[in-house]
Amino acid sequence: MVLNLKKNSYSRRDRIKTDLYNQRLLSASSLARKYHVSRQTIVGDIALLRAQGEPIIATVNGYHYQKSNDLYQGIIVCQHNLQQTRTELEIIIAARSQVLDVVVDHPLYGQLIGTLGLTTSADIDRFMEQLAGDRARLLSSLTNGIHLHHLACPNEQTFMQIKKQLKQAGILYSDDET
Repeated sequence: MVLNLKKNSYSRRDRIKTDLYNQRLLSASSLARKYHVSRQTIVGDIALLRAQGEPIIATVNGYHYQKSNDLYQGIIVCQHNLQQTRTELEIIIAARSQVLDVVVDHPLYGQLIGTLGLTTSADIDRFMEQLAGDRARLLSSLTNGIHLHHLACPNEQTFMQIKKQLKQAGILYSDDET
């Protein structure tokens, strides 16, 4: 019986890996329904797959398998208030680019990273709804609004255009005050 349960667990994790590879985004709840297990079992399965080296990313909208791509990757440093959050994200998404994460430097814990994986306007809407609905706070609220984003863009020119638009919007961080 125990051997059979282990075999089922291994098989389920293999199928989860395939599901994540073939689909853009899947929530733990949807995987739990599909495999008739608890959400917590799926969370554990994902943790085990990651420990085996699988590049599975957890985002605010669910899990996805990080495939290698040809996109240009760059880092921007921003500073803004809560009300400017949507503007920041819309500038990036409108340029057919992705907001991979948010990073802040915390005085006690060092670098804190929140995986975002935002690629569409619908992703922005869900993020903003969660922010408002959960009464959550942005990581940047810990650092006077200063934060970094890793972006994936079609090319370097697009990345530079995003930086220019963010600067025009007063969002791109600059040390011009010194």
